[in-house]
Amino acid sequence: MWFVLPALVLYAFVVLVPSVKGAGYAFTDWDGLDPAKHFVGLGNFRQMWSDPAARGALRQTLIIAVTITAVQNALGLALAMGVHTLVKSRFVLRVLLFAPAVMTPVVTAALWKYMLAPDGAINSLLDGVGLGSWRQNWLGEGNLALGSVIGVIVWQFAGYSMVIFLAGLQGIPAEIYEAAAVDGAGAWQRFRGIVLPLLAPATTVNLMLSIIGGLKLFDQVWVMTAGGPGNSTETLSTLIYKNAFQFNEYGYSVAIAIVLTVFVAIISGGQYGLLRRQERAAR
Repeated sequence: MWFVLPALVLYAFVVLVPSVKGAGYAFTDWDGLDPAKHFVGLGNFRQMWSDPAARGALRQTLIIAVTITAVQNALGLALAMGVHTLVKSRFVLRVLLFAPAVMTPVVTAALWKYMLAPDGAINSLLDGVGLGSWRQNWLGEGNLALGSVIGVIVWQFAGYSMVIFLAGLQGIPAEIYEAAAVDGAGAWQRFRGIVLPLLAPATTVNLMLSIIGGLKLFDQVWVMTAGGPGNSTETLSTLIYKNAFQFNEYGYSVAIAIVLTVFVAIISGGQYGLLRRQERAAR
């Protein structure tokens, strides 16, 4: 404890104290600039539940988080299974597939925003291969914009999930596969009966990272759409930013941030407990 104490003191000074003190602003009408603050109790929280923009942001946040978690991990597992084989190019493929994950999210989002523009690379490619009728305003229409943001995030971080799954696959002894094959188990039976149970720890890590990252997503959404068109890609994180720094409703933005924090804690905690029980059952 004596060795840990300096780090705990620093953490409390830098993180805990400012967080607790900042949370108090959620119960005021502070605009972030005026020294005067007025206590409003739970007014900001009541405003949030009656605010259509906040309800829409919560809906979009859930859609993004659930979709990213499902698609990214399914794709990451498929990629891990592919590069875990003895194909000669597996080492090169691992590097190429993981490369997007090391790029800065802001840079990635800016590149995709350019490519998804009406006159960008995607529409130009469709024209070039004779599919001009498929041209879309990818970031200018509500459902397309939300799907485009999700697609970019999955593209960037599927390789990250792949690496975690690959580490789990490499920890499974080859003798288990061989014994199952001798017993007559087919590829699907080996995958369902061996791979999935023994990948439970890797699955727990991947699902936790995906759901938490999806719930607090900000960078890619802000760079690509800034929550638009309309409020179709608004998330709780972008709404917090807008209320704090554009609308000067700092107290209201802190209230939304507290709700988001509790929301993330409940969902991630429940998910972690469920996944840990599945891990123990798999053993």
